[in-house]
Amino acid sequence: MSASRSSGITDALGPDPIPGSELLAALLDGMDAALCAFDAGGAITHWNREAERILGWTAEEAVGRPGFAGWAVRHADAGEVHGRLMSAMDAPGRQVHEFALLRKDGGRVLVRTQSAGVRGADGKPAGVYCAFGEVHAQIDLERSIALSEALFEDASSGVVLVDVDLRPTVVNAYAARALGGGRTTMLGRPLGELLVQGVEDLEGALQHVLAEGSPPAPADLWVTLRTAQGDRRRCWRSGFLQLASPLAEDPVPLGVGWLFQDVTAERLAAQEADRVRFRSNQLYRACRSAAECEDPMEAATSYLDYALAGFADHALIDLVAGVRLVRAAATPTDAPGPCRPVAGGGIPLRYAPGHPALEAVDRTGSVRASAGAAPGAWAADCQWPGDSVHALCAVLRSRGRTLGVVTFLRAANRSPFERQDATYAESVAARVATAVDLSRALPATP
Repeated sequence: MSASRSSGITDALGPDPIPGSELLAALLDGMDAALCAFDAGGAITHWNREAERILGWTAEEAVGRPGFAGWAVRHADAGEVHGRLMSAMDAPGRQVHEFALLRKDGGRVLVRTQSAGVRGADGKPAGVYCAFGEVHAQIDLERSIALSEALFEDASSGVVLVDVDLRPTVVNAYAARALGGGRTTMLGRPLGELLVQGVEDLEGALQHVLAEGSPPAPADLWVTLRTAQGDRRRCWRSGFLQLASPLAEDPVPLGVGWLFQDVTAERLAAQEADRVRFRSNQLYRACRSAAECEDPMEAATSYLDYALAGFADHALIDLVAGVRLVRAAATPTDAPGPCRPVAGGGIPLRYAPGHPALEAVDRTGSVRASAGAAPGAWAADCQWPGDSVHALCAVLRSRGRTLGVVTFLRAANRSPFERQDATYAESVAARVATAVDLSRALPATP
Protein backbone atom coordinates (compact mmCIF):
# COMPACT_ATOMS: atom_id res chain seq x y z
CA MET A 1 0.00 0.00 0.00
CA SER A 2 1.43 3.41 -0.95
CA ALA A 3 2.03 6.20 1.52
CA SER A 4 -0.50 8.44 -0.18
CA ARG A 5 -3.21 5.78 0.11
CA SER A 6 -2.36 5.19 3.77
CA SER A 7 -2.67 8.91 4.40
CA GLY A 8 -6.11 8.89 2.79
CA ILE A 9 -7.34 6.11 5.05
CA THR A 10 -5.97 7.92 8.08
CA ASP A 11 -7.83 11.10 7.18
CA ALA A 12 -11.10 9.19 6.62
CA LEU A 13 -11.02 7.00 9.70
CA GLY A 14 -9.31 9.29 12.19
CA PRO A 15 -5.83 9.52 13.62
CA ASP A 16 -5.58 5.85 14.71
CA PRO A 17 -6.98 3.62 11.98
CA ILE A 18 -7.27 -0.14 12.49
CA PRO A 19 -4.59 -1.91 10.44
CA GLY A 20 -6.04 -3.70 7.43
CA SER A 21 -4.71 -7.13 8.41
CA GLU A 22 -6.15 -6.91 11.94
CA LEU A 23 -9.51 -5.72 10.63
CA LEU A 24 -9.61 -8.60 8.14
CA ALA A 25 -8.70 -11.12 10.84
CA ALA A 26 -11.43 -9.79 13.13
CA LEU A 27 -14.02 -9.98 10.35
CA LEU A 28 -13.05 -13.53 9.44
CA ASP A 29 -13.08 -14.74 13.04
CA GLY A 30 -16.43 -13.08 13.70
CA MET A 31 -18.20 -14.84 10.84
CA ASP A 32 -20.90 -17.41 11.60
CA ALA A 33 -19.71 -19.56 8.69
CA ALA A 34 -16.45 -21.46 8.54
CA LEU A 35 -14.10 -19.96 5.96
CA CYS A 36 -10.80 -20.96 4.46
CA ALA A 37 -8.90 -19.70 1.43
CA PHE A 38 -6.35 -21.23 -0.97
CA ASP A 39 -3.74 -19.55 -3.11
CA ALA A 40 -3.32 -20.38 -6.77
CA GLY A 41 -1.13 -23.33 -5.86
CA GLY A 42 -3.68 -24.83 -3.48
CA ALA A 43 -2.00 -23.89 -0.18
CA ILE A 44 -4.24 -22.70 2.64
CA THR A 45 -3.86 -18.98 3.36
CA HIS A 46 -6.81 -18.24 5.74
CA TRP A 47 -8.61 -20.29 8.39
CA ASN A 48 -11.14 -18.72 10.77
CA ARG A 49 -12.41 -19.72 14.21
CA GLU A 50 -15.65 -21.30 12.94
CA ALA A 51 -13.58 -23.63 10.77
CA GLU A 52 -11.55 -24.48 13.88
CA ARG A 53 -14.76 -25.14 15.84
CA ILE A 54 -16.16 -27.50 13.22
CA LEU A 55 -13.00 -29.48 12.42
CA GLY A 56 -10.87 -28.94 15.53
CA TRP A 57 -7.77 -27.79 13.63
CA THR A 58 -6.39 -24.41 14.66
CA ALA A 59 -5.30 -21.72 12.21
CA GLU A 60 -1.65 -22.39 13.10
CA GLU A 61 -2.14 -26.04 12.17
CA ALA A 62 -4.06 -25.34 8.97
CA VAL A 63 -2.51 -22.29 7.31
CA GLY A 64 0.32 -23.19 4.95
CA ARG A 65 -0.78 -26.79 4.33
CA PRO A 66 -1.02 -27.82 0.65
CA GLY A 67 -4.75 -28.53 0.64
CA PHE A 68 -6.74 -30.99 2.79
CA ALA A 69 -4.97 -34.20 1.82
CA GLY A 70 -4.04 -36.48 4.69
CA TRP A 71 -5.38 -34.38 7.56
CA ALA A 72 -8.81 -32.89 6.78
CA VAL A 73 -9.70 -35.32 3.96
CA ARG A 74 -8.89 -38.98 3.50
CA HIS A 75 -6.13 -39.68 1.00
CA ALA A 76 -8.57 -41.61 -1.16
CA ASP A 77 -10.84 -38.59 -1.48
CA ALA A 78 -8.20 -35.86 -1.48
CA GLY A 79 -7.76 -35.65 -5.24
CA GLU A 80 -11.44 -35.33 -6.00
CA VAL A 81 -12.04 -32.78 -3.22
CA HIS A 82 -9.02 -30.69 -4.19
CA GLY A 83 -9.97 -30.70 -7.86
CA ARG A 84 -13.57 -29.67 -7.23
CA LEU A 85 -12.51 -26.86 -4.87
CA MET A 86 -9.81 -25.43 -7.12
CA SER A 87 -12.05 -25.64 -10.20
CA ALA A 88 -13.91 -22.64 -8.80
CA MET A 89 -10.85 -20.48 -9.48
CA ASP A 90 -11.57 -20.45 -13.23
CA ALA A 91 -15.39 -20.88 -13.12
CA PRO A 92 -17.82 -17.94 -12.98
CA GLY A 93 -19.97 -17.43 -9.89
CA ARG A 94 -20.08 -19.75 -6.90
CA GLN A 95 -20.01 -23.53 -6.78
CA VAL A 96 -21.78 -25.61 -4.13
CA HIS A 97 -20.46 -29.02 -3.09
CA GLU A 98 -20.84 -31.48 -0.24
CA PHE A 99 -17.78 -33.22 1.19
CA ALA A 100 -16.99 -35.52 4.09
CA LEU A 101 -14.14 -33.86 6.01
CA LEU A 102 -12.08 -35.26 8.87
CA ARG A 103 -12.08 -33.76 12.34
CA LYS A 104 -8.91 -33.55 14.35
CA ASP A 105 -10.25 -36.24 16.71
CA GLY A 106 -10.68 -38.61 13.77
CA GLY A 107 -14.42 -38.22 13.33
CA ARG A 108 -16.03 -37.38 10.03
CA VAL A 109 -18.39 -34.49 9.37
CA LEU A 110 -20.42 -33.84 6.24
CA VAL A 111 -20.12 -30.20 5.15
CA ARG A 112 -21.68 -28.11 2.42
CA THR A 113 -19.27 -25.70 0.76
CA GLN A 114 -19.67 -22.59 -1.36
CA SER A 115 -16.49 -21.75 -3.21
CA ALA A 116 -15.58 -18.99 -5.65
CA GLY A 117 -12.46 -17.77 -7.36
CA VAL A 118 -10.38 -14.80 -6.20
CA ARG A 119 -8.61 -12.58 -8.72
CA GLY A 120 -5.54 -10.49 -8.15
CA ALA A 121 -4.93 -6.84 -8.98
CA ASP A 122 -3.93 -7.87 -12.52
CA GLY A 123 -7.26 -9.66 -13.01
CA LYS A 124 -5.70 -13.10 -13.14
CA PRO A 125 -6.87 -16.02 -10.90
CA ALA A 126 -5.15 -15.71 -7.52
CA GLY A 127 -6.85 -18.41 -5.49
CA VAL A 128 -10.14 -19.67 -4.08
CA TYR A 129 -12.14 -18.91 -0.98
CA CYS A 130 -14.40 -21.54 0.52
CA ALA A 131 -17.17 -21.03 3.06
CA PHE A 132 -18.55 -24.17 4.61
CA GLY A 133 -20.88 -25.40 7.36
CA GLU A 134 -22.17 -28.66 8.71
CA VAL A 135 -24.85 -30.09 6.45
CA HIS A 136 -27.33 -30.65 9.27
CA ALA A 137 -27.00 -27.00 10.31
CA GLN A 138 -27.52 -25.91 6.72
CA ILE A 139 -30.54 -28.16 6.41
CA ASP A 140 -31.96 -26.80 9.68
CA LEU A 141 -31.51 -23.28 8.34
CA GLU A 142 -33.12 -24.16 5.03
CA ARG A 143 -36.01 -25.83 6.85
CA SER A 144 -36.48 -22.72 8.98
CA ILE A 145 -36.50 -20.51 5.91
CA ALA A 146 -38.87 -22.87 4.08
CA LEU A 147 -41.17 -22.98 7.11
CA SER A 148 -41.22 -19.19 7.33
CA GLU A 149 -42.05 -18.86 3.65
CA ALA A 150 -44.80 -21.48 3.92
CA LEU A 151 -46.31 -19.80 6.97
CA PHE A 152 -46.38 -16.45 5.23
CA GLU A 153 -47.80 -17.80 1.99
CA ASP A 154 -49.86 -20.99 2.17
CA ALA A 155 -50.52 -21.65 5.87
CA SER A 156 -54.06 -22.59 6.89
CA SER A 157 -53.70 -20.39 9.99
CA GLY A 158 -53.27 -16.67 10.41
CA VAL A 159 -49.74 -15.49 11.14
CA VAL A 160 -49.01 -11.90 12.12
CA LEU A 161 -45.67 -10.55 13.34
CA VAL A 162 -46.12 -7.54 15.61
CA ASP A 163 -43.31 -5.18 16.65
CA VAL A 164 -42.77 -3.82 20.15
CA ASP A 165 -45.10 -0.92 19.32
CA LEU A 166 -47.87 -3.48 18.66
CA ARG A 167 -48.03 -2.71 14.95
CA PRO A 168 -48.11 -5.49 12.32
CA THR A 169 -44.87 -5.91 10.39
CA VAL A 170 -45.65 -9.13 8.49
CA VAL A 171 -49.09 -10.55 7.68
CA ASN A 172 -49.70 -13.80 5.85
CA ALA A 173 -52.48 -14.41 3.32
CA TYR A 174 -54.84 -16.13 5.80
CA ALA A 175 -54.52 -13.30 8.32
CA ALA A 176 -55.04 -10.66 5.63
CA ARG A 177 -58.31 -12.32 4.59
CA ALA A 178 -59.43 -12.67 8.21
CA LEU A 179 -58.65 -9.03 9.00
CA GLY A 180 -60.28 -7.83 5.80
CA GLY A 181 -57.30 -6.07 4.23
CA GLY A 182 -54.27 -6.55 2.05
CA ARG A 183 -50.98 -8.02 3.21
CA THR A 184 -49.21 -4.69 2.77
CA THR A 185 -51.97 -2.16 3.42
CA MET A 186 -52.27 -3.04 7.11
CA LEU A 187 -48.54 -3.00 7.88
CA GLY A 188 -47.57 -0.42 10.48
CA ARG A 189 -51.18 0.49 11.27
CA PRO A 190 -52.47 0.41 14.88
CA LEU A 191 -54.56 -2.66 15.67
CA GLY A 192 -57.39 -0.34 16.71
CA GLU A 193 -57.83 0.61 13.05
CA LEU A 194 -58.39 -3.03 12.12
CA LEU A 195 -60.76 -4.08 14.93
CA VAL A 196 -63.96 -2.43 16.17
CA GLN A 197 -64.11 -4.40 19.41
CA GLY A 198 -61.70 -6.74 21.17
CA VAL A 199 -58.57 -4.68 20.49
CA GLU A 200 -58.01 -4.12 24.23
CA ASP A 201 -57.90 -7.88 24.88
CA LEU A 202 -55.57 -8.47 21.93
CA GLU A 203 -53.18 -5.67 22.87
CA GLY A 204 -53.20 -6.83 26.50
CA ALA A 205 -52.19 -10.33 25.40
CA LEU A 206 -49.40 -8.95 23.18
CA GLN A 207 -48.06 -6.73 25.97
CA HIS A 208 -48.07 -9.67 28.38
CA VAL A 209 -46.06 -11.78 25.92
CA LEU A 210 -43.53 -8.98 25.40
CA ALA A 211 -43.06 -8.63 29.16
CA GLU A 212 -43.46 -12.19 30.44
CA GLY A 213 -42.88 -14.52 27.50
CA SER A 214 -45.06 -16.93 25.56
CA PRO A 215 -48.22 -18.22 27.29
CA PRO A 216 -48.48 -21.98 27.87
CA ALA A 217 -51.64 -22.54 25.82
CA PRO A 218 -53.75 -20.87 23.11
CA ALA A 219 -56.75 -18.74 24.08
CA ASP A 220 -60.01 -17.68 22.42
CA LEU A 221 -60.26 -14.01 21.46
CA TRP A 222 -63.62 -12.54 20.42
CA VAL A 223 -63.27 -9.54 18.12
CA THR A 224 -65.54 -7.45 15.93
CA LEU A 225 -64.40 -6.49 12.45
CA ARG A 226 -65.75 -3.64 10.35
CA THR A 227 -66.50 -4.86 6.82
CA ALA A 228 -68.37 -3.61 3.78
CA GLN A 229 -71.26 -5.87 4.82
CA GLY A 230 -71.29 -4.44 8.35
CA ASP A 231 -69.66 -5.43 11.63
CA ARG A 232 -68.77 -9.11 11.99
CA ARG A 233 -68.08 -10.81 15.30
CA ARG A 234 -65.43 -13.52 15.10
CA CYS A 235 -63.69 -15.87 17.51
CA TRP A 236 -60.00 -16.51 16.89
CA ARG A 237 -58.16 -19.31 18.66
CA SER A 238 -54.87 -17.49 19.27
CA GLY A 239 -51.37 -18.49 20.28
CA PHE A 240 -48.51 -16.09 20.94
CA LEU A 241 -44.73 -16.44 20.69
CA GLN A 242 -42.19 -13.96 21.98
CA LEU A 243 -39.63 -13.15 19.28
CA ALA A 244 -36.10 -12.47 20.51
CA SER A 245 -32.99 -11.65 18.53
CA PRO A 246 -30.60 -14.64 18.15
CA LEU A 247 -27.71 -12.19 17.72
CA ALA A 248 -27.99 -10.43 21.08
CA GLU A 249 -26.21 -11.72 24.18
CA ASP A 250 -29.26 -10.92 26.32
CA PRO A 251 -32.75 -11.80 25.03
CA VAL A 252 -34.11 -8.59 23.55
CA PRO A 253 -37.76 -8.87 22.39
CA LEU A 254 -38.18 -8.04 18.73
CA GLY A 255 -41.93 -8.40 18.89
CA VAL A 256 -44.58 -11.11 19.03
CA GLY A 257 -45.63 -13.83 16.63
CA TRP A 258 -49.42 -14.11 16.69
CA LEU A 259 -50.88 -17.30 15.23
CA PHE A 260 -54.64 -17.78 15.05
CA GLN A 261 -57.45 -19.75 13.47
CA ASP A 262 -61.06 -18.69 12.98
CA VAL A 263 -63.15 -20.98 15.18
CA THR A 264 -66.31 -18.86 15.15
CA ALA A 265 -68.52 -21.57 13.67
CA GLU A 266 -67.38 -24.15 16.22
CA ARG A 267 -67.79 -21.80 19.19
CA LEU A 268 -71.22 -20.60 18.08
CA ALA A 269 -72.33 -24.20 17.56
CA ALA A 270 -71.10 -25.10 21.05
CA GLN A 271 -72.84 -22.08 22.56
CA GLU A 272 -76.07 -22.96 20.78
CA ALA A 273 -75.85 -26.56 21.98
CA ASP A 274 -75.33 -25.35 25.56
CA ARG A 275 -78.24 -22.92 25.22
CA VAL A 276 -80.59 -25.60 23.87
CA ARG A 277 -79.53 -28.01 26.59
CA PHE A 278 -80.10 -25.42 29.33
CA ARG A 279 -83.48 -24.36 27.99
CA SER A 280 -84.61 -27.96 27.65
CA ASN A 281 -83.65 -28.56 31.27
CA GLN A 282 -85.57 -25.44 32.30
CA LEU A 283 -88.69 -26.59 30.49
CA TYR A 284 -88.41 -30.00 32.10
CA ARG A 285 -88.10 -28.44 35.55
CA ALA A 286 -90.98 -26.07 34.78
CA CYS A 287 -93.22 -28.98 33.82
CA ARG A 288 -92.34 -30.82 37.03
CA SER A 289 -93.10 -27.69 39.08
CA ALA A 290 -96.33 -26.89 37.22
CA ALA A 291 -97.62 -30.45 37.77
CA GLU A 292 -97.60 -29.80 41.53
CA CYS A 293 -99.67 -26.58 41.26
CA GLU A 294 -103.35 -26.88 42.20
CA ASP A 295 -104.17 -23.53 40.57
CA PRO A 296 -103.68 -23.61 36.75
CA MET A 297 -102.76 -19.89 36.72
CA GLU A 298 -100.06 -20.59 39.26
CA ALA A 299 -98.77 -23.26 36.88
CA ALA A 300 -98.81 -20.70 34.04
CA THR A 301 -96.70 -18.23 36.00
CA SER A 302 -94.40 -21.05 37.12
CA TYR A 303 -93.55 -21.75 33.48
CA LEU A 304 -92.51 -18.13 33.04
CA ASP A 305 -90.37 -18.12 36.19
CA TYR A 306 -88.26 -20.97 34.82
CA ALA A 307 -88.20 -19.53 31.30
CA LEU A 308 -86.82 -16.17 32.46
CA ALA A 309 -83.50 -17.63 33.69
CA GLY A 310 -80.83 -16.46 31.27
CA PHE A 311 -83.49 -15.51 28.73
CA ALA A 312 -85.20 -12.23 29.66
CA ASP A 313 -85.60 -9.66 32.43
CA HIS A 314 -89.40 -9.35 32.52
CA ALA A 315 -92.40 -11.44 31.51
CA LEU A 316 -96.08 -10.45 31.08
CA ILE A 317 -99.30 -12.35 30.42
CA ASP A 318 -102.04 -10.44 28.60
CA LEU A 319 -105.31 -12.32 28.08
CA VAL A 320 -108.06 -11.67 25.55
CA ALA A 321 -111.19 -10.13 27.06
CA GLY A 322 -113.66 -9.36 24.32
CA VAL A 323 -111.80 -7.25 21.79
CA ARG A 324 -109.15 -5.99 24.22
CA LEU A 325 -106.23 -7.45 26.10
CA VAL A 326 -106.13 -7.50 29.90
CA ARG A 327 -102.97 -7.80 31.99
CA ALA A 328 -103.28 -11.05 33.98
CA ALA A 329 -99.77 -11.57 35.40
CA ALA A 330 -96.41 -9.83 35.39
CA THR A 331 -92.97 -9.80 36.98
CA PRO A 332 -91.99 -6.79 39.14
CA THR A 333 -91.13 -3.66 37.14
CA ASP A 334 -88.45 -2.30 39.45
CA ALA A 335 -86.45 -5.41 40.40
CA PRO A 336 -86.11 -9.08 39.45
CA GLY A 337 -88.79 -11.31 40.91
CA PRO A 338 -91.30 -14.07 40.20
CA CYS A 339 -94.26 -13.67 37.88
CA ARG A 340 -97.44 -13.06 39.89
CA PRO A 341 -101.10 -12.39 39.04
CA VAL A 342 -101.87 -8.68 38.77
CA ALA A 343 -103.94 -7.43 41.69
CA GLY A 344 -107.17 -5.86 40.55
CA GLY A 345 -106.76 -7.13 37.02
CA GLY A 346 -109.52 -6.89 34.48
CA ILE A 347 -109.01 -3.33 33.23
CA PRO A 348 -108.42 -3.45 29.45
CA LEU A 349 -104.98 -2.34 28.25
CA ARG A 350 -104.96 0.68 25.99
CA TYR A 351 -102.50 -0.67 23.46
CA ALA A 352 -102.13 1.60 20.44
CA PRO A 353 -102.44 0.17 16.92
CA GLY A 354 -99.20 -1.48 15.86
CA HIS A 355 -98.36 -2.62 19.39
CA PRO A 356 -96.22 -5.81 19.22
CA ALA A 357 -98.71 -7.73 21.40
CA LEU A 358 -101.59 -6.82 19.08
CA GLU A 359 -99.49 -7.80 16.06
CA ALA A 360 -98.82 -11.20 17.63
CA VAL A 361 -102.58 -11.72 18.05
CA ASP A 362 -103.28 -10.63 14.48
CA ARG A 363 -100.54 -12.84 13.02
CA THR A 364 -101.20 -15.76 15.38
CA GLY A 365 -97.46 -15.98 15.78
CA SER A 366 -94.41 -14.39 17.38
CA VAL A 367 -93.30 -10.77 17.00
CA ARG A 368 -89.87 -9.33 17.85
CA ALA A 369 -89.31 -5.62 18.42
CA SER A 370 -86.62 -3.26 19.74
CA ALA A 371 -86.59 0.35 20.88
CA GLY A 372 -85.19 3.08 18.67
CA ALA A 373 -83.39 6.22 19.74
CA ALA A 374 -85.65 6.84 22.76
CA PRO A 375 -86.05 3.51 24.60
CA GLY A 376 -87.68 5.07 27.67
CA ALA A 377 -90.47 6.66 25.65
CA TRP A 378 -90.90 3.46 23.65
CA ALA A 379 -91.32 1.36 26.80
CA ALA A 380 -93.80 3.86 28.26
CA ASP A 381 -95.86 3.90 25.05
CA CYS A 382 -95.98 0.11 25.09
CA GLN A 383 -96.92 0.10 28.82
CA TRP A 384 -93.88 -1.98 29.71
CA PRO A 385 -91.22 -1.55 32.44
CA GLY A 386 -89.03 1.50 31.80
CA ASP A 387 -85.80 -0.44 31.22
CA SER A 388 -87.30 -2.52 28.40
CA VAL A 389 -85.36 -2.25 25.15
CA HIS A 390 -86.07 -5.55 23.37
CA ALA A 391 -89.41 -7.40 23.27
CA LEU A 392 -90.66 -10.79 22.11
CA CYS A 393 -94.42 -11.44 22.02
CA ALA A 394 -95.70 -15.00 21.57
CA VAL A 395 -99.38 -15.74 21.09
CA LEU A 396 -101.22 -18.07 23.51
CA ARG A 397 -103.21 -20.66 21.54
CA SER A 398 -105.20 -23.60 22.88
CA ARG A 399 -107.94 -25.74 21.33
CA GLY A 400 -107.90 -23.58 18.21
CA ARG A 401 -108.50 -20.33 20.06
CA THR A 402 -106.30 -17.33 20.81
CA LEU A 403 -106.26 -16.82 24.56
CA GLY A 404 -103.79 -13.95 24.78
CA VAL A 405 -100.11 -13.05 24.52
CA VAL A 406 -97.03 -13.72 26.63
CA THR A 407 -94.36 -11.01 26.38
CA PHE A 408 -90.69 -11.35 27.23
CA LEU A 409 -88.66 -8.16 27.73
CA ARG A 410 -84.90 -7.52 27.83
CA ALA A 411 -82.99 -4.51 29.14
CA ALA A 412 -80.23 -2.67 27.28
CA ASN A 413 -77.46 -4.93 28.64
CA ARG A 414 -78.84 -7.85 26.64
CA SER A 415 -78.81 -8.50 22.90
CA PRO A 416 -82.00 -8.38 20.80
CA PHE A 417 -84.15 -11.47 20.55
CA GLU A 418 -83.24 -13.78 17.68
CA ARG A 419 -85.13 -16.40 15.70
CA GLN A 420 -84.09 -19.27 17.98
CA ASP A 421 -85.33 -17.19 20.94
CA ALA A 422 -88.74 -16.98 19.29
CA THR A 423 -88.82 -20.77 18.95
CA TYR A 424 -88.12 -21.16 22.66
CA ALA A 425 -90.73 -18.52 23.57
CA GLU A 426 -93.32 -20.36 21.49
CA SER A 427 -92.57 -23.59 23.38
CA VAL A 428 -93.11 -21.78 26.68
CA ALA A 429 -96.25 -20.06 25.34
CA ALA A 430 -97.77 -23.41 24.37
CA ARG A 431 -97.46 -24.64 27.95
CA VAL A 432 -98.70 -21.37 29.41
CA ALA A 433 -101.70 -21.43 27.06
CA THR A 434 -102.64 -24.94 28.21
CA ALA A 435 -102.56 -23.83 31.85
CA VAL A 436 -104.58 -20.65 31.10
CA ASP A 437 -107.16 -22.65 29.15
CA LEU A 438 -107.47 -25.09 32.06
CA SER A 439 -107.99 -22.24 34.51
CA ARG A 440 -110.86 -20.93 32.41
CA ALA A 441 -112.42 -24.36 31.99
CA LEU A 442 -112.42 -25.17 35.70
CA PRO A 443 -115.11 -23.68 37.89
CA ALA A 444 -114.00 -20.79 40.05
CA THR A 445 -112.83 -21.78 43.51
CA PRO A 446 -115.21 -20.40 46.18
